Amino acid sequence: MHSINGRFYWIIVSIISVLVSACSNITDEKISPEANSSLRELVSLNVYKSPTCGCCGQWVEYMERNGFAAHTHDSMDLAAIKTEHGINPQYRSCHTAVSTDGFVFEGHIPAKYVHQFLSDTPEGAIGLAVPAMPVGSPGMEVDDKFMPYQVLLIKKDGGSEVYADISTREEQL
Repeated sequence: MHSINGRFYWIIVSIISVLVSACSNITDEKISPEANSSLRELVSLNVYKSPTCGCCGQWVEYMERNGFAAHTHDSMDLAAIKTEHGINPQYRSCHTAVSTDGFVFEGHIPAKYVHQFLSDTPEGAIGLAVPAMPVGSPGMEVDDKFMPYQVLLIKKDGGSEVYADISTREEQL
C-alpha cells in the first residue's frame, strides 16, 4: 500500500512539473498586448460548438492564449442556441461564445476585437460576428492562405454594421 502511494506521489509531482514547465514557456510574444495587460482578470466565455469541430477547438485555444477563460459546451443543436441569443442566420458561423455579461461572439473573431468590444461596448449592441468561416481567421489557419473578411457589430434590433475590416493577416493581431 505504501509503495502505491509513493508511485502516485511521483506521478503527481511529474505532472505538476510538466505543467509548470509548459506555463513558464509562455512568452509575451505568444500573447497579444491586450491579453498580456489583463491576464489577472481573465474574461470568461462559454463557447457552444459541435463536438466534432476542429476549427472551433483551435479558436478556443487561441482565445485562451489571448486573455480569455473559455469553457466549451458541445451541442448538437447550435441553431437553437444561436436563436436564443439573437444571432440571425446571416451572421452565423460554426461556434457561439457568450460572455458572462451576455454578449455574443459568433465565429472566428480575433481576440483583440473581443477585448475592444468588452472595453467599450457600443450602445444597442449584442455582440460581434464573423459570418461563415474565412480562411486565415483565428482557428481557420491553412498554410499561408488568407481571405479578407469583416467583423460585424450585431445590434439588438437585428441589424448590423461593420466593426472592423480585416484585409491582411497582420490586422488580426
